[in-house]
Amino acid sequence: MDVSELRKRIVRAVDDARKDAAARRVLIDQSVKAYDLFLADIAVPMLKQAASIVNAGGGTFVVNTPADTVRLSAQHAAETYLEIALDRSGIEPEVVGRVSLARGRQGVIVDERPIAQGRPVAQLTEDDLAAYLVTAVPKLVVKI
Repeated sequence: MDVSELRKRIVRAVDDARKDAAARRVLIDQSVKAYDLFLADIAVPMLKQAASIVNAGGGTFVVNTPADTVRLSAQHAAETYLEIALDRSGIEPEVVGRVSLARGRQGVIVDERPIAQGRPVAQLTEDDLAAYLVTAVPKLVVKI
């Protein structure tokens, strides 16, 4: 292959990579802004409601808001919690739910999955989070 042709290809590939990186930064910035609104307007209030519901049934859970997340934690086991967070590692950022369970000899079991697979952060709704909570909260409460 001619050196000048290889040079052209490499320069074009580097330019394309720079454009892709710039577009990804814009997408991440938009997703972070949308996630901040989702967290404040939907996730924190709903996890507080979930804590009230579980505690009314005899649970001992509290809601915390550590750095850009919201967490429903068991007071008796620090490793047992449900957390809502923004995952920026994929092609498109998405909101994930993470359930961590302390299970004696089994250690800590962590299950992480998207709140609404394939849906942009700005389009998440209360119903999306409610559907996730209905499946995830029982894992915290019921010992298997």
